Amino acid sequence: MVLPEKVNLRVAVNGAAMFEYLTIGRMNGHTLRVLQVENRTLDFHTHETSDELFYVMEGAFSIEFEEGAVSLNAGDMLIIPKGIRHRPVVTECVKCLLIELDGTLDAGNTGGGIVT
Repeated sequence: MVLPEKVNLRVAVNGAAMFEYLTIGRMNGHTLRVLQVENRTLDFHTHETSDELFYVMEGAFSIEFEEGAVSLNAGDMLIIPKGIRHRPVVTECVKCLLIELDGTLDAGNTGGGIVT
């Protein structure tokens, strides 16, 4: 048996380029990515086939919905159900963990970020 490899989220996110959605693992058809981003507001979008999880490692930002916004700070987690229109609004440097079904992120919903 080969032992699984651990991942240090802080090391991984600090090694990611700004606006790079860096894949750090896969689990049961889901992709886990870390992201370092600042001063970016994405267009409103939906993920029709997947919920999306944001876990804030450092910094603070908000996610806007048609009905209002949710503010997230370091240590907060938010799951956005599939089919819900939303957009992240980031005004400072934020480091996050994102989890969604494989293939959910694309050029239309990453704000021009690099998906690796």
